[in-house]
Amino acid sequence: MLCTDLHSALDPILARYDRDQVCLVVDANLDTQAVLSPYRNLIKCLSLPVPESQKSLGTVQRIWDFFFESGLTRRGLVVAVGGGVLTDIAGFAAGTYKRGVDCLNIPTTLLAMIDASTGGKTGFNYHGLKNSIGLFAPPVETLIWPGWLSTLPPHQFLSGYAEMLKTGLVKGQGNKGQGTKAPALWEELLRYDLDTMPMDTLTPLIEACVAVKERIVAADPHEDGLRKVLNFGHTFGHALEQFTIHNSQLSIMPHGYAVLYGMIAELYLSVVKLGCPKEPLQQLTQLMLAYYGKPVCKCSDRAALIALMQQDKKNERAAQINCTLLRSVGSPVINQVITPAEAGEALDYLFSL
Repeated sequence: MLCTDLHSALDPILARYDRDQVCLVVDANLDTQAVLSPYRNLIKCLSLPVPESQKSLGTVQRIWDFFFESGLTRRGLVVAVGGGVLTDIAGFAAGTYKRGVDCLNIPTTLLAMIDASTGGKTGFNYHGLKNSIGLFAPPVETLIWPGWLSTLPPHQFLSGYAEMLKTGLVKGQGNKGQGTKAPALWEELLRYDLDTMPMDTLTPLIEACVAVKERIVAADPHEDGLRKVLNFGHTFGHALEQFTIHNSQLSIMPHGYAVLYGMIAELYLSVVKLGCPKEPLQQLTQLMLAYYGKPVCKCSDRAALIALMQQDKKNERAAQINCTLLRSVGSPVINQVITPAEAGEALDYLFSL
């Protein structure tokens, strides 16, 4: 739910639970004093740092311990306040604690608002593989308050915007009921001014992207078919992200940046394999060069990246590489198996830009 006043949206939900049965899990790096201070003396709170490197079983155990120490029962509520890493991992902890307690997400980054906090996917990284342990545990509600976005540094904003671009590419539709043509949302996103990042024009774009995801998730909650379109860019993107997580000589690549690079690689394959028009590839490449920069990985990393793709959780057979590709903007094609040679060719294209 998109809300203009977080307190007025949150209070009626909290009223449904005994106050001693509400546990707040908050990103320690987040300044929540002004927004959440009215609740701190009324609700048990765990504040913890959750960089991508700490999206682990150890952090899940810390959250479980907090639930037990707080006396949380199955009639309780977990309120997760933070970015996508926190909502993913707190949602998993809530979904597995005593076979599941209610969870409410309050995403504080653009990436979490568009992607991580909606749809019910939760989990953590294991054996070096992103989100390889997890479950579908939909929150009772997701409260999206755009006021958080004014505090975001530019790289976090751009990371979230990449997921919005993905939504525009795979679905393309405008707001529900407007009857717009497939590329409309993609074109609106391309027109958005990333230099000044105006909030007034961003809010309806957030609403449109969330509505697209909610309709897809409602039709396919467990990713048996249609929901796989939302994986566009993620087969290559997750490999790039994981590679930087486990390479101490590199800075960890933000998730949205990795997805944007992954979309360029998968758009290249879409052009080669499915005859997708070159224009969206050219448009996304221009955005990359203007705002995101080139990926830190290079051609010599190709074999390691392909090995990571072969272990991706989306693969339906061992060692195969499964992608979502596009015939055109708004026309995704799921379950496209590519060869290691094709993956290497797409990586070579990406690194050549």
